[in-house]
Amino acid sequence: MGEEQKIEQPMGNIKISEEVVAIISGIAASEVSGVAGMSNTFASGIAELLGKKSLAKGVRVELEETTTSIGISLVVEYGCKIPDVAWEVQEKVKKAVETMTGLEVLEVNIFIDGLIMPKEEKPSEPEE
Repeated sequence: MGEEQKIEQPMGNIKISEEVVAIISGIAASEVSGVAGMSNTFASGIAELLGKKSLAKGVRVELEETTTSIGISLVVEYGCKIPDVAWEVQEKVKKAVETMTGLEVLEVNIFIDGLIMPKEEKPSEPEE
């Protein structure tokens, strides 16, 4: 990352970096039910679950003059309907990026790189 998109305005220019687009995308994706987290596949080739502080690391952004294409590597929860989760991520990311940056999102490609078992709730101990 390191590319910037420049928007010329009457009062000056606005520059939006690829990292900003990636962070917006990562936040939008993480809000979808069934998404366990982002995967680090693009950066290292190893599917590992990343925490909320690393939301941009599982996202690849290609910026053009007024458009962008986004790729997101996800780890999803076992039992979810993967096509439904992927579609919702695509919709939320597209809407968030277009609303916040003014860029036209040409595509949001989803890569499912892992599956995680949901955490089981431990039965609570009866109080005496």
